[in-house]
Order: sequence, then structure tokens, then C-alpha cells
Amino acid sequence: MLHQEKRLIVVGTSCSGKTTLAGSIARIFEIKHIELDALFWRPNWTETPADEFKFKVAQAIQRKSWVADGNYSPVRDMIWTRAQTLIWLNYSFTKIFSQALYRTLKRALTAEKLFSGNRESIRQSFFSSDSILLWVIKTYARRKREYPLLFKELKYAHLKVIELHNQKQTDALLASYRTLSRMLNRLD
Repeated sequence: MLHQEKRLIVVGTSCSGKTTLAGSIARIFEIKHIELDALFWRPNWTETPADEFKFKVAQAIQRKSWVADGNYSPVRDMIWTRAQTLIWLNYSFTKIFSQALYRTLKRALTAEKLFSGNRESIRQSFFSSDSILLWVIKTYARRKREYPLLFKELKYAHLKVIELHNQKQTDALLASYRTLSRMLNRLD
């Protein structure tokens, strides 16, 4: 187990790969993975009440080391002010939408069980105002504008921001983390 504290947050448009990257980082450094979607969504896609969600997040980030993923603005200050590193998956719209389409179709066809037993369906994913695909389209440009402005805020000045534009850069970051992890393990 690594003794050095690590607190990271992975952000980006929905379907950019936040959870996958955060899970990989958690395994590399042997730290807790905090999936904000899992704390937010209850069964039947019911939202957790705001106070309860904030309480769950506050408890989760009290650990010395963790990696969280998600874009929930109601808990942003809590997470970002405690985090040391922020990784922004700033991929192209084409990349994100193709990932969203593939992931959503796969989940709907296989009835993959997600957090709280929820499942995506063809109807919900393609023919609903709650469609994740529609959400990606509606939020992509906003995230591209919003994040650079947030990074300039004084309360987040302590964050080491890593902006990744493609999978090759993400793979290189993971490779560097694996190397760092091996080096730190030798020192333990």
C-alpha cells in the first residue's frame, strides 16, 4: 500500500471515460474510487436528495487518498478544494459522442446492471428527454466553456490540472502513474 496521500478528481463531459480512468488510477495507486454517479442515483433512476448526496460525498472524501469522477456542481467545492489533482478529459465531440453511442447501445442491449440496480434501455436512451445521448449533446459545449473559467478561480488555484485531449495522452498518463506507483512501492 502506498503511503503518500493522493486525492484526484476526473472530470469531463458525460461518456468521456471518467469512471474508467478513475477506476484505473484507483487500481494503480491502490486507493478508493469514488464514483459520484453511484452516490447520486438511487434505484429507478431516482435522484438522491441534495443534503443526503452532499453528506455521502463529504464522508467519502474524508479518506487520506481517493480518486473521484463526476461533474456534480452541488459538490464541486467540497471535492475540488480537497483534491490535489484534477484530470480533465477534454476530448473531441466526435470521440465522446461515438463512445456515448457505443456504450449506451451496449448497455441497453445487454441490460447491464449499473449503480443501484439501474439499467439503460433503448427507449430511455434513444427516445426520451432523459436520454444520455441528448445530455451529451446539450452539455458538451457548456463544459468546454465552463472548465477553463473554473480553473482560474482562486479557490482552485492549488489544483494541478491535467488536460487530456485524446486516448493516446490518457494512456501516457496511466503509464506514467504505473511507473510512479512502482517507484513508490520500492520505497515503502
